[in-house]
Amino acid sequence: MEHMGIEPGRLQFSWVSSAESTKFVEVVKEVTDAIKALGPNETYVKTKAKVA
Repeated sequence: MEHMGIEPGRLQFSWVSSAESTKFVEVVKEVTDAIKALGPNETYVKTKAKVA
């Protein structure tokens, strides 16, 4: 994904069964914490339009 400007760690995959609600909550918390630690992705920051 780096070739598309997505830093390592911003995309994660995990298999969670519908019967594993506790695991789902843990995975979501871990991913959220990891993404917050990376901070904003500066690659896709919208810039203001230039007005003539």
